[in-house]
Amino acid sequence: MDKFTTLSGIAVPMPDHNIDTDRIIPARFLKTIKRTGLGANLFNDVRYRDDGSEDPDFILNRPAYRNSEILVAGDNFGCGSSREHAPWALKDFGISCVISTSFADIFFNNSAKNGLLLITVTPEQRDALLDDAAKGGNARVTVDLENQKIVRPDGEEISFEIDPFRKHCLLEGLDDIGITLQSEAAISSFEEKRKQAMPWLPGARV
Repeated sequence: MDKFTTLSGIAVPMPDHNIDTDRIIPARFLKTIKRTGLGANLFNDVRYRDDGSEDPDFILNRPAYRNSEILVAGDNFGCGSSREHAPWALKDFGISCVISTSFADIFFNNSAKNGLLLITVTPEQRDALLDDAAKGGNARVTVDLENQKIVRPDGEEISFEIDPFRKHCLLEGLDDIGITLQSEAAISSFEEKRKQAMPWLPGARV
């Protein structure tokens, strides 16, 4: 995964509550097991018209938000069915951070394992950030993971909490495989000792 340190840019305002995973990436696009290419179908059913053309009224199709990396959302973002494709699609589009008052548990865990930072704020803080995001190119928001703060365009700072282990993984760009490989030397040593001590076990012979 890419390391997440500090992110600064224009945030996308999506004030709707209960944006579910089927809206984020419809079920018909779940056939792939690749993490790339899903960004094209992010919010597909509201982003495109029936003829496949872009709906100019949808927020991600507006010029100011096409390259946004931060999304400010309504309550309970990522609810609905479990699908790791939802954070994959957001990341592939370019979104690296979602800010809301609450997230569905499975989506929250899937996001953490795929380098997508989720930040929980109060309703009042969320509404203030939605107002900032609505200003488009006239307002930039900064997310500082190391210092656990969001800096609004006017300089106001919003502190947020994050699990220390998840923070470490995001800062270092570590997914589950990366975490395991940090112990590669110890694993190799154990396997070698096992071969010597118990050569009759499956996989012990070379």
